[in-house]
Amino acid sequence: MPPPPPVPRDPSAPDGGRPAAPRTGGRRRAEDRPPGASGGHRLPGGEPARHRARQAPAPRRPAPVENRSGPAPAGGAATDPADGAETGPIPHPGHPGGWGDCPGQADLGATPGPAAPPAPGRGHGQGHAQGHGHGHGHGAASPAGRRVRRLLVALLVPCALATLAGVALLWPGATPVPEIPPTQQVHGTVTAVQVADCSPGAGDRRCTGVTVALSDGPRAGRDLVQLVPNEPSTPRFAVNDPVTLSWSGANPDDAGSYQLVDFQRGAPLGWLAAAFALAVVVLGRLRGFAALVSLALSFVILLWFVLPAILSGGSPLAVAVTGACLIMFVVLYLTHGFTARTSCAVLGTLASLALIGVLGYLFTVTSRLTGLDDTTATLIGTLGPGVPIDPRGLVLAGLVIGALGALDDVTVTQASAVWELGAANPELGVRELFAAGMRIGRDHVASAVNTLVLAYAGAALPLLLLFTVAAGGVTQVLTSQDVATEIVRTLVGSIGLVAAVPVTTGLAALVVGRR
Repeated sequence: MPPPPPVPRDPSAPDGGRPAAPRTGGRRRAEDRPPGASGGHRLPGGEPARHRARQAPAPRRPAPVENRSGPAPAGGAATDPADGAETGPIPHPGHPGGWGDCPGQADLGATPGPAAPPAPGRGHGQGHAQGHGHGHGHGAASPAGRRVRRLLVALLVPCALATLAGVALLWPGATPVPEIPPTQQVHGTVTAVQVADCSPGAGDRRCTGVTVALSDGPRAGRDLVQLVPNEPSTPRFAVNDPVTLSWSGANPDDAGSYQLVDFQRGAPLGWLAAAFALAVVVLGRLRGFAALVSLALSFVILLWFVLPAILSGGSPLAVAVTGACLIMFVVLYLTHGFTARTSCAVLGTLASLALIGVLGYLFTVTSRLTGLDDTTATLIGTLGPGVPIDPRGLVLAGLVIGALGALDDVTVTQASAVWELGAANPELGVRELFAAGMRIGRDHVASAVNTLVLAYAGAALPLLLLFTVAAGGVTQVLTSQDVATEIVRTLVGSIGLVAAVPVTTGLAALVVGRR
């Protein structure tokens, strides 16, 4: 492409007729270019071809608006004083299509003047009105979004204060002393196993003599022989098995003061816990570590508040609801952060816990569930009449705490799903986000309910087998005390899970759709 012809010098000019040197770097101004130059390649006749209009001219404004350099040329595009952006292509003489699609070009027939600054909040692509007219709204959150977040805070703060007040009111007092003194646990290792008579000289050979080398207790370092009957309900012991014995506190040299009760499982459980923690940290990294800390704090709340408060005479349902709310606040915010997304999950969990508590109380009363199973009866007998325990309240407490884990999973997943939908398509409104989130929630609820039912069925499997064999029919099995208790727990917890989906999805859609 040949260079443009040089401009002839005028000796009478103040600068001696020397042409001004063009600016270096960036685009040259129109006054710096030779006549007919456009900064790009040229068409025959001197027309610039780089910035031709690629779209039809935009509708002109009703009245021309003057810009800072004077009125717009005839047939040209008016300039909006609010943003300084051209509203249509600026036609070039001899080129009817114009080339006003690039903000760096100016009308060669207009007097140059200072460019108007862009309006605040406009994107960097505002001037590309005809070329690729796009704009980026990288602004702050809208006032509606801030109002929604303030609403979340207004709802959560009273709930948090009520939880703290409940902890203060229900804080356990002195630990009750049971009427039956607890047995002391001693440990040892099996050194020998042989068949023996259940009583000296009987000759029945129906027992097993287990020799245990005690490692602690009053007979530490000495051996002890225990007779174990050979029955289907009796565990089988082998040499080198680590075992646990209970000592009643009587004569330590009398073998009758001890009873072989169980195996030691501390080491394998410790290795399993370490493998679990390693897997969580490797996959979740910092978030996984926060989840492990939250799990530890959950056990702290259960062992230091919930259980002692119930043993101190507190209402099991009130203690369970307060402890579950405290666990929820600690676990969700510590694991997922103090965000609006987490707040939606917390509110959905709170609403579902309240519904579970109400429905659980209603159906345990109407179905006349007493809660007096074998374990509860043993607990009441151990504590004695001086420590009042509400068996039905224990059923409700177990229902609330058992449903909390599944609720956390459902609410966090629904809130995260709505947030990701909003990030993938910012044009979605509240209704569209809610509808899409509910489609995800239906699948989630179906799997979560099935998981909850199978979890309860697996925990009560021996009981189900017992009643299936002993009872006369399915109806009698399902309506029995122990099985009916598990049914109420399963169905009430499932209703809470179902209710958590629309509540959490609606809150998340409201926040995401109005931010």
